[in-house]
Amino acid sequence: MSKKYRLISSVTCPWVQRSVILLRAKNIDFEVTHINLREKPDWFLEISPHGKVPVLLVDDQPLFESNAISEFLDEMIEPQLHPEDPIKRARNRAWNDFIRDFANAINGINYSKSKEDMENGLAEAPKAVARLERALAEERGNDGPFFNGDQLCVVDTAYAPFLQRFSIVEGILRTGLLKEFPLVQAWSDALLANPTVTGAVADNFPAEFQANLKRRETYAWSLLEAAQAAE
Repeated sequence: MSKKYRLISSVTCPWVQRSVILLRAKNIDFEVTHINLREKPDWFLEISPHGKVPVLLVDDQPLFESNAISEFLDEMIEPQLHPEDPIKRARNRAWNDFIRDFANAINGINYSKSKEDMENGLAEAPKAVARLERALAEERGNDGPFFNGDQLCVVDTAYAPFLQRFSIVEGILRTGLLKEFPLVQAWSDALLANPTVTGAVADNFPAEFQANLKRRETYAWSLLEAAQAAE
């Protein structure tokens, strides 16, 4: 008998999207329940020790933390997206851990409150992006377009949501951050052209992400609002 999978989600959360991409890549049937993280239900707080999404219910057994969920899904369900070689697999897991550094760097731009904050974030972000540029050169060689080559892997599922959100904000801020990092830019382009990735968000994601920029009073929102007013 097949297991039942139910993912507890928030529409704009990139960590949730990581799980959705992996579920889609493995052709797993699953349900999604969206909650409002500003008004977390009691039943959710009972199953999420950190009060964070995603939580994946597997036959009503809760799993939490996106990395643990990814490892479980890849271990249990074919096709496996981690490399077969143990060294390469360990390196992939290490780069999965680096996602938090990368996310912090990118979010310093995405959610900056002012032009000065954005410029400070832009000055810091290349340190993390440069590490990814080197990693792409080392891990996939001349192959592509994904992290390990021509097949989507677990590392791709981790970074794609953050690259997607940066791409949206970059359309507003036009920082040119990735111009100096052609491998990361090509990787981002490939991921954001992949239906497994692009189909991993709710239909109302664009509007909700824009509302999130507004709610956080970001510099990107101030520019977007000014552009809309000028139309």
